Amino acid sequence: MAQLAESPSLPRDEEGPVFREPWEAQAFGLTVALHKKGLFSWEEWTAQLSMEIARAQRQGDADLGDSYYRHWLAALEALSNRKGLSNSDELASRTRQWREAYLNTPHGRAVELSAGLDGRRGSSED
Repeated sequence: MAQLAESPSLPRDEEGPVFREPWEAQAFGLTVALHKKGLFSWEEWTAQLSMEIARAQRQGDADLGDSYYRHWLAALEALSNRKGLSNSDELASRTRQWREAYLNTPHGRAVELSAGLDGRRGSSED
């Protein structure tokens, strides 16, 4: 996407965007996929992301680059809510499911959402 080249604060190296955690890449990919489906324009996206970054800075974010994808995720959630792609209740429910999945996953294993759905804690299947 040519628009990505116009995102000066996007963490990147000479090959393109870089991510510190898998969720950052997933949020990035989801945003690009939703845009490519025509669910929002890139201008809408950059405006929402800019608003989230400005809000965080007003609240004391030191803007050291380590919080960029938290702002990205907040922008994606806000835009998804505004466009009717999701809603606050659904986002809160999914956040609880991921938190439960994280707590139910043995150390060193990949976290999967299904571990948050049935309350298992490290069953013998793991």
